[in-house]
Amino acid sequence: MSQTAPLPVPLYPTYTELSEFDFQNYPELKDFIDGGPAWRKQHWVWGSDFLNYVGRNKSEHTYLRFRTDVERFLLWVFLFKDNPMDRLRKSDILEYADFCWKPPLSWISLSSTDRFSYHDGFFRNNAAWTPFRLSQTRGQAAANSKLEKKLYKPSQETLKATFTAITSFYKYLNNEEICYGNPAQVAKSDCRYFIIDSQVKEIRRLSQEQWDYVLSTAESHANQDPAYERGLFVIAALKGLFLRISELSERKTWSPAMNHFWKDDSGNWWLKVFGKGRKLRDVSVPSEFLSYLRRYREYRGLPPLPDRSDTSPLVEKIRGQGGMSSRHLTRIVREVLDAAHDKMKLEKGEELSRKLFEATSHWLRHTGASMEIERGRALKDLSEDLGHASMATTDTIYVQSDDKIRAKSGKDRKV
Repeated sequence: MSQTAPLPVPLYPTYTELSEFDFQNYPELKDFIDGGPAWRKQHWVWGSDFLNYVGRNKSEHTYLRFRTDVERFLLWVFLFKDNPMDRLRKSDILEYADFCWKPPLSWISLSSTDRFSYHDGFFRNNAAWTPFRLSQTRGQAAANSKLEKKLYKPSQETLKATFTAITSFYKYLNNEEICYGNPAQVAKSDCRYFIIDSQVKEIRRLSQEQWDYVLSTAESHANQDPAYERGLFVIAALKGLFLRISELSERKTWSPAMNHFWKDDSGNWWLKVFGKGRKLRDVSVPSEFLSYLRRYREYRGLPPLPDRSDTSPLVEKIRGQGGMSSRHLTRIVREVLDAAHDKMKLEKGEELSRKLFEATSHWLRHTGASMEIERGRALKDLSEDLGHASMATTDTIYVQSDDKIRAKSGKDRKV
């Protein structure tokens, strides 16, 4: 791709800003939209309406994911294809896939930047922003590895997300009777960059020994300083209740509270969780977890166990009122994982501790679920606790008994 490619322009701000959008506040964006053919503004409005729909009916997190792909697609339509969406065919979408596989180097950055900056009462385009980003892993950062833009290649997950977003965009326009047909949906099966994956799946999880280091580190910190009780509770909840970090966090549409823990007539404890797809589910609470709940509530000056009248936040802010954001919860988990890594590295060496350095908060959910499979828990029960739409999802992600049998039978092969 030529280095003389036109410079990209950010098209959409945050969800909150888009819901109150006025072109007069974005003079550079206005000039770009008005400077093209009349259909360019029409397309921008289509994208705006679709993203507002996503943010309103899905979540702001989904808005952010779809914004990236809709923005990239429209910029390609505006600056490279120069042809309206409703005239595109399957071959055009496959051409766009080629573009995403190898975008112009000037469209790739090595860090995340804001799209707009606020100056003198106006939102100005951030010249450092690009539609594509080459991410660096924690391991690469620690090793001071040099990233080169020419090495950029989208992952299979990124490609899937791209087609999902564009297909959904076309579906929305179909439903609004703006466009007819969905070339993105047709093109996906012919995209040469998709790989049929029959590999043994490696679940991003911790071993029992690694988890023991995480839990003992969190407990040790809390024993030494009560301020770390929050971290111990969060770590135990993510792993023991198979929660996503977002399911512990304060959101506009949901505030996790202590009375979301409840006890049924048989004395069983449950936690009501608001998860992906705006679905409520009840997660079974193991008896062992109650000791961590009691400990955390005692630190907060609350009775040992919650009742229906306890509307206090599930994980309270360090300062101010209300619950914690996902970003702050992630930071708390990262501190525990890093401390556990340092301790395990000192005692067991770099090789055994490396996963603790690479791990994220979501690994704790995977760890808890994988250990339940190994314990022999019924797949149906685990699937419902995880909030999966079907047991097939749980089976695909976590159950690899056939692979284990295959590996065992293959160990004694002769060379």
